[in-house]
Amino acid sequence: MPQLGLGTSPMKDRDAERVVVAAIETGYRLVDTAENYGNERGVGLGLRASGVPRDELFVTTKFNRKWHGVDRAAKALDASLGRLGLDYVDLLLIHWPNPQQDRYVEAWQGLVQLLEQGRVRAIGMSNFKPAHLERVVAETSVEPDVNQIQLSPLLARVAAREHHQAHGIVTQSWSPIGGGKNDVLQEALVKDLAQKYDKTPAQIVLRWHIELGLAPIPKSGNPERLRQNIDVFDFSLSTDDITAMSALDRGESAATDSDTAGH
Repeated sequence: MPQLGLGTSPMKDRDAERVVVAAIETGYRLVDTAENYGNERGVGLGLRASGVPRDELFVTTKFNRKWHGVDRAAKALDASLGRLGLDYVDLLLIHWPNPQQDRYVEAWQGLVQLLEQGRVRAIGMSNFKPAHLERVVAETSVEPDVNQIQLSPLLARVAAREHHQAHGIVTQSWSPIGGGKNDVLQEALVKDLAQKYDKTPAQIVLRWHIELGLAPIPKSGNPERLRQNIDVFDFSLSTDDITAMSALDRGESAATDSDTAGH
């Protein structure tokens, strides 16, 4: 899996098609989408219009709580493949645990079956807390490949990252450069570091993810920002600067609570 990819929420089909083509032309090889984004058709069109062979691209999608069930997971995959116009996805994720519904273990059992059948290349979750992950593994003995969580210097998710590392789970960062109340690009430290390294604030933040071994999926429809966001592999942050950025963390309470949120 490429370490850095393209996020596509909340693009609609037309924009998604255009941006996916532009991103792949720029060098992106990972594209992340989801049923709930409502843009799988546009993403699929963009993938095909790019002209890049399918086996050189890494495609992730996610299904919502409607499909939480052993057999339902397969139906979710079939529906996504139909919209994407693909024969397989590289990574299939449960989008949210929705613990009130209490069927995420069954959803995971369905994903395990799809992996064993060779219908997907890798499986995982999005927005699962360590407690959710522990229950899934206790009941199935299968660790996820990836957990995609809201993560930035303002939402460092230290406990989740430590759990992932201990269990060999890749941490993928959604909203890696923040936004709204968690707009890390406006932090004075980030702006100062951008001047120090002669990079954009977004590049500084994305490099922080890379230095920590995370897999960010920033989203942008702007061609220049697409180029900048992937151009983060030609410099390194000092240990002190990484530590200073990590100290911006506002704590777990600032993140979206997946015990109560989700679809």
